[in-house]
Formats: sequence, structure tokens, C-alpha cells
Amino acid sequence: MLTLAQTQKTSEQGSRLLIDAGPIGVWIVVYNVARMFAADQAIYIGTGAYMVAATIALAMSIRIERRIPPMLVFTTVIVLFFGALGIFLQDPVFIYAKPTIINLFLSYLVLVSLALGHNIWKVFFGHIFELTDRAWTLLAIRWALWFQFLAGLNEVMWRHITDSVVPESARWFAGLELSEAFWSNAKLGVMVLSVLFAASQMPLILKNQPKTPAEPDA
Repeated sequence: MLTLAQTQKTSEQGSRLLIDAGPIGVWIVVYNVARMFAADQAIYIGTGAYMVAATIALAMSIRIERRIPPMLVFTTVIVLFFGALGIFLQDPVFIYAKPTIINLFLSYLVLVSLALGHNIWKVFFGHIFELTDRAWTLLAIRWALWFQFLAGLNEVMWRHITDSVVPESARWFAGLELSEAFWSNAKLGVMVLSVLFAASQMPLILKNQPKTPAEPDA
């Protein structure tokens, strides 16, 4: 039988999964369902649902961790701002560009903090991992570069959406044509890639635990 501690841990892990993946799942389901009866408004309906789901995820995270998670707050604020702007102006470009802005914001937040002698990545995740300062620096730089990659990937995708309002002048590569549905559903693939990237950092984390002094012989 599971102990109370094991049950609580499993429940927290399930809640964490909902916090991380729930908004994306809501976005994909609502967007694709909306396309069946209101194709022109699907991007806005999906965005509205995503905004609600992201707000709920933030509230859940605060309740579980009993602290305000800074990175999740930052990303949620950006999601709400650009989502509301896109819906109000009825311009999907604000929605398309939102992942780029979030990823660039996080990347430069990390890099600027390192340049100023403060590792914001350690501030964000120091309560989860205990690492050497060198490892925290390497981890922060790797994630900053990963965010740059995700920003570039999003730019390539949204600029080549051909069934929406994106002008041809915004395209970078001739002959590359994507649909809005492809861009929308690609969020799931991006999330999987990010999980794989996070998993690839485990060797660095495991090899750089701070060494504890040996206990004296009794």
C-alpha cells in the first residue's frame, strides 16, 4: 500500500503535470474544436481558453508551492497581455509572436543577470536543485540558448503561415508554406522538445552536486 507521503507526492506530481501541460492541452483541444464551427475565430477562442487555463495553472502553482513562482508569473503576464491585445485588436499576429517574446524575454533575463553577476536561474530553481556555482552558470547559459532557439523556431513558423493575415513580406524562406493549424498544434511538439532538453541536462545536474565534507570517524 502507498504511504501517506507517497500518495501526497504522487498527487503533487500530477498537479505539477497539469500546471505545465494543462494550458497547452486546453489550447490544442479548444482551438481544433473551434475550427469546426468558427474557423475565422478559432485563434481567438483558443487564446481566450489558454489565458484562463494559464491563470488557473498559476493559482495552482502558488497553492502547491506556497510561494510565488517568478518565471511562471512573468510568462503568465505576457500571455495575458498579448492574448488580450490580439483578441481586442482582432489581429492574430500578436498571438503568433507571443512565444517569441516570451522566449526572448527569458533568454535575455538570464543573460543580463549573469552579466550583472547574479544568476536568476539559481534564484528561480535554487529551491529544487542544489548545485555548484559553475553548474548553475552552465545550466543558465544552456537554457538561455535554448530559449533563443525556441524564439527562432517560432519566428520561422508564424512568418510562413499562408492561410491567415501574415503578409508575404514577413517570410524568410521562399517556398515554405505552413497553416495556422500547424502552428497551433506545433505547441505540443515544442513542449515535448523542451521536456527532452530538460532531461538532457540531468547529467550536468547529477555530476555537479556540491560535495559534503566527510564525517569524522567515530
